[in-house]
Amino acid sequence: QVQLVESGGGLVQPGGSLRLSCAASGSLFSFYAMAWYRQAPGKQRELVASIRPGGNTYYADSVKARFTISRDDAKNTVYLQMNSLKPEDTAVYYCNQKRTTGNYWGQGTQVTVSS
Repeated sequence: QVQLVESGGGLVQPGGSLRLSCAASGSLFSFYAMAWYRQAPGKQRELVASIRPGGNTYYADSVKARFTISRDDAKNTVYLQMNSLKPEDTAVYYCNQKRTTGNYWGQGTQVTVSS
């Protein structure tokens, strides 16, 4: 069984920064890709960024050059550094890990960008 626990969300002004963390339980963390998704009110959940074992990354066009995903396999943790935040980044952010045994999600952390 895999458990994912996000932290680091909150209220920030436009132009500010936040760093999200996702701590994973379960073995073989380093073997799996990790991803961050977000879901704004009334919208579908969308992929924000992902990172493969070895460090290859993907970013949605809307966050390129502003967000950075990273992982610390020794700590079973994935991070999302978010800079130059915009009101349209407001959403619940979810951590995700796909395994052959299932698709695992955290409980989500709220990010609100507002003045």
